[in-house]
Amino acid sequence: MAHDLLNMLRFKEIADYSSAPELAPGAAISGADAYDRYLASVLPAVREAGGTVLYRGAGGPWLLGPADEQWDLVLIVRHVDEQAFSALLTDPGYHLGTPHRTAALVDSRAIVLRPQE
Repeated sequence: MAHDLLNMLRFKEIADYSSAPELAPGAAISGADAYDRYLASVLPAVREAGGTVLYRGAGGPWLLGPADEQWDLVLIVRHVDEQAFSALLTDPGYHLGTPHRTAALVDSRAIVLRPQE
C-alpha cells in the first residue's frame, strides 16, 4: 500500500559543507540552494523506486504549535509501499546526494502518513 512521507525542513542561512568539502561549490550558497542540489541528486532514484513528489511549498506560521518552531519548506513524497522506500534507503545512488541535505538543514522532521479508512 502506498504511503506518503511528510518532510518539514528548516534551512541554514549559508550551507555548511564542512562534512563533505569535496561537494562544496566554489562560492557560498544558501541552505535552500544546497537542498535543491540534494533533490536534483536523489529524485531520479526516488522516481525509479516509484516515488513522486505530491506537494512542495513554503512553510508558514503555525495555526497550532510552538511559536519558535518554523519550517522553510514542506514536502510530501509518495512511495509505492514501505518495501520500495526501504530499498531506496539502501540505494547507493540515493546516498550520493545526502551530504547536500546535511549541508542545507538546521532542523527537519519526517513523518510517515498512512491512509485510514
